[in-house]
Amino acid sequence: MHSPLLSSVPASLLSRRALLRAALGAAALVPVVLPAAATPAHAADAYDALRLKWRDLLLGTGFAPAAEPFASKLASLGATARDLRSSMAPAGGSLWPDLPYADPEPDTDAESYTYSGNLNTSYNRLRTLAEAYSQPGTGLTGDTGLRADILAGLDHLHDQAYHAGQARYGNWYSWQIGIPQALLDIDVLLYDHLGSARIDEHCAAVDQFVPDSAVANYSGTSTGANRVDLCRVLALRGVIGKSAAKLALARDALSPVFPYVTSGDGLYADGSFIQHTYVPYAGSYGAVMLGGLSLLFALLKGSAWEVTDGGRQVVFDSVEKAYAPFLFNGLAMDAVSGRAISRGVQKTDTRGVRQDDHLRGHAIIACVALLAQSASTAEKARWDGMVKGWIARDYYSPLLASPALGVSALARLKAVDDGTTAASPEPSGHRLFPGMDRAVHRRAGWAASLSMASNRITYYENGNGENLRAWHSGSGMLSWWGDDFANGQYSDNFWPTVDPYRLPGTTASRKPLADGEGGTWGAARPDVRWVGGTTDGTYAAVGQYLKGLSSTLLAKKSWFFLDDAVVCLGAGIHGRDGTGVESVVENRNLGETGSHAFTVDGTVQPATLGWSATLAGARWAHLAGHAGYVFPGGGASLKALRQARTGAWSDINKGAVTDPVTRRYLTLWFDHGTDPTWAAYSYVLMPGASQAQTAARAADTGWLTVLANANEQQGVRVPTLGFTGINFWLGGTVGEVTVGAPACVLIRESGTTATICVSGPLRDGAVIDLTWNRPVSAVLSQDPTVQVLATGAALQLRITPGTLAATHKAVVRLA
Repeated sequence: MHSPLLSSVPASLLSRRALLRAALGAAALVPVVLPAAATPAHAADAYDALRLKWRDLLLGTGFAPAAEPFASKLASLGATARDLRSSMAPAGGSLWPDLPYADPEPDTDAESYTYSGNLNTSYNRLRTLAEAYSQPGTGLTGDTGLRADILAGLDHLHDQAYHAGQARYGNWYSWQIGIPQALLDIDVLLYDHLGSARIDEHCAAVDQFVPDSAVANYSGTSTGANRVDLCRVLALRGVIGKSAAKLALARDALSPVFPYVTSGDGLYADGSFIQHTYVPYAGSYGAVMLGGLSLLFALLKGSAWEVTDGGRQVVFDSVEKAYAPFLFNGLAMDAVSGRAISRGVQKTDTRGVRQDDHLRGHAIIACVALLAQSASTAEKARWDGMVKGWIARDYYSPLLASPALGVSALARLKAVDDGTTAASPEPSGHRLFPGMDRAVHRRAGWAASLSMASNRITYYENGNGENLRAWHSGSGMLSWWGDDFANGQYSDNFWPTVDPYRLPGTTASRKPLADGEGGTWGAARPDVRWVGGTTDGTYAAVGQYLKGLSSTLLAKKSWFFLDDAVVCLGAGIHGRDGTGVESVVENRNLGETGSHAFTVDGTVQPATLGWSATLAGARWAHLAGHAGYVFPGGGASLKALRQARTGAWSDINKGAVTDPVTRRYLTLWFDHGTDPTWAAYSYVLMPGASQAQTAARAADTGWLTVLANANEQQGVRVPTLGFTGINFWLGGTVGEVTVGAPACVLIRESGTTATICVSGPLRDGAVIDLTWNRPVSAVLSQDPTVQVLATGAALQLRITPGTLAATHKAVVRLA
């Protein structure tokens, strides 16, 4: 279990997100002419060359300061810097009155976290001032008075707090990553005005808090994104202090980050990224890691300390394996952003910018553009096309006007957008991530993500007072977006206003839960193994054995991802909490004023806020501008509610603003009643479908056959697609398929051939014997893990699945 010492800086303080925004100031390495007062000296040696390169990475190059979007960004930076400068008031224990850092009782409790975080924020405010001094077009470029104030602030903080001999208190992150990164960036920007004494003092301070031993072992707080951050500190310490040994250490200490892992923190061969041992985190910590590596690769390229470890190819491969699958029209899916989904508008953000899935996506996209400068020609061409496509499609939050990005990141993205590379479209297909219990499905016109939990992966992460009520987000939450609609579904104040007991796609008990229920840092995990699926790369069958958080709830949930729909089954729904249990078909954010028409079996329902109804025998429903919903088997009894919900980001994140926000919702759910016994449900989600398409699908009773929906097996067949998908919670027979052990099976028939895909979600390595009672004349191809036992009247296969829940395939010719 993680303690707060294994966390990032608290949300109420300067976070790694702000540091990433600073890091993302990197731009294409082409010359830019700065005003004379801010022009750096020429390089005298290899260390100076690296320092000037880092300066370019921080400030950006090749942009026109008077042109948009740069002119507005630079003017805003100048205004922020003027406000910070005017409020700076050095005193005992503080540099700004609102940021006291002198801890009267230094330890590692919440109060000490606040004090260390205030020191961190103080250094980063000075970094903002240094950037305003160094950038053109801020109104403060080369201002000697501002420079004197920055130097005085540096001396004040050094003498009072961050110096050799000082004992650290509060959050380790502030002392080892947040503060030294800001300090060393300032040293790069103001190097010619520091003097040797200051440089020596700053290097001694960094050596005190980030000694070589910080990267001696790949464990604890020195893994994944944290390790990359520490290497950045060591590398810049080597540059400023002209130490070849520090630079070599920084380079070499990156190597443990590169290899694929099979448990714990890091990148997995299937594209998963985990931080804090149990949390899918490509959208937050993974972004920090990618950003740090892209910067360090660019900095050291061509130098005596260039990163040449062949393992770095894993990082390049991760762009398309681990990051791009979770980027859609510029946003980064919440399923892999951990507690970052709760941050909204932070109290410390004077700009009042709401952090959301689009801004997280923008940061990752900027990292990809920078990493492309260190990649192969072929990789750069592909990534430039991807970046250009994301820029073109993000209509909800335009990338080139992103408040998440600095001037240099925008310069880099603008250069790609202005280039000759053709924009790449969103890809189509299915990706499973067994290493983190996630799935992503993409079809023409929409995309969806699925979040699950197991004994390997947490229901949700909370910590540092963040993400306090996302209890059920790992209980089968199914999120989706349209190609040109609903891209703000989860961006627009969704998390503080949605009913946390009714997240879309989930099955949950109405048992009241405490904020942070289950423990911090991913401690909340169900004692289940059967979570996973199988895919042929186009369609998929996915299942989750669900045990509720702090609940007696049990359920078997299955999803079959198809061309224009997701078939959703639930069975074995059982609970004894003394409260109701619900399976949520949809909980759609309609925005601040939305009154989208909701139609059931051809009858438009009232648009009045507060309307609710029990829909008996409903065969289909349609929410205008969003989706259609079909209920097979002669209809279903559901409940529906149209309401306005009010909340504040501070309800779910203690560092966020308290301002109330209200959003309207249309919610549709199966009410299984109090303490249900083996309840079930079935429905078909059709993203983007029209009312006519939805009604037609409901009328076409032959389109879908539910083969099984029970506690032992769940399966469907869609004849027009040649699709059969079955989740065997236990061995047995469903339709024409028999297996001897728990398995997930997908069969795709196409003409005279069929593809059989099988996985072992239990990950116990047990052999799976499969019989398909269909005539098969020959096996055309098979994975090495698939043994053919018989063909002819029936196909018999033996699969040795291993322990990674991977998909194992065979292609056969039908007789």
